[in-house]
Amino acid sequence: MSVNRLKWGIDQVCSVGYALAREFLVAGDRVIICSRSDERVRTTLQDLTKEYGKHQVLGKSCDVRDSNSIRELIAFAKSSLGYVDIWINNAGSNAYTFKPLVETSDAAINEIVETNMIGVMICCREAIKMMVEQPRGGHIFNMDGAGADGGATPRFAAYGATKRSLTQFTKTLQAGELCKSIAELRMQRVNNVILHSLSPGMVTTDLLMSGSDTEQARFFINVLAEPPDVVAKYLVPRIRCIPRDPKGKSTYIRFLTGFKAYSRLIARILFRARKNRYVNED
Repeated sequence: MSVNRLKWGIDQVCSVGYALAREFLVAGDRVIICSRSDERVRTTLQDLTKEYGKHQVLGKSCDVRDSNSIRELIAFAKSSLGYVDIWINNAGSNAYTFKPLVETSDAAINEIVETNMIGVMICCREAIKMMVEQPRGGHIFNMDGAGADGGATPRFAAYGATKRSLTQFTKTLQAGELCKSIAELRMQRVNNVILHSLSPGMVTTDLLMSGSDTEQARFFINVLAEPPDVVAKYLVPRIRCIPRDPKGKSTYIRFLTGFKAYSRLIARILFRARKNRYVNED
């Protein structure tokens, strides 16, 4: 079954968003790509349509911080595709800065919070309103990141705080199997829209690599990070299975599990595995 996808956050060829979009296209799905930049949408469309055709991939600029922009995107998706099965909130920002909070500018903090938290809230609100009217409903995926588990994120405290708050926000709307609380969508008797969480782990995007200026950062990037295409090849098949699941339960798909992370750390300590894999530690 081929289903329609709305893919957020296409920024550059090395982005998670681009890699996810390509994997959906490989699987035969129709995809809408989005970015704040008209130029990035245009160049990405040129690249993808050469391989997959203009009827399979469409694009529109959209600023997730602007509710009017999001509503325009939804109107574009409905007129172009007719319906949206999966909406992925992947747009995220660390303002390309890795600094102590006391050295972080107002503009950087506003950029991070408005994109990572306010943007996701508005996107979820508008996507739910759209999907609840669809006979087949829909699925919304919120992308987590460092700090989502409550762990400390030195040098990018604002980013970590937004990802932690996103975990609570997603649970509030639709609790997973292990959460006993009654979620908001259930209270409203919304049964055809399901929220999920995606965890890509550490991905070698420009955003991550811009913080590889310390010994500790270089160590963990080499040991734990993977390129966007590797992550996408893992996530997309699991995402595609969800609309077919008759149980209709909220899920959490993780690429970098605790077991995988600990295994790599042990291999590094014992056998110097992955040393200098992406950046020179010497």
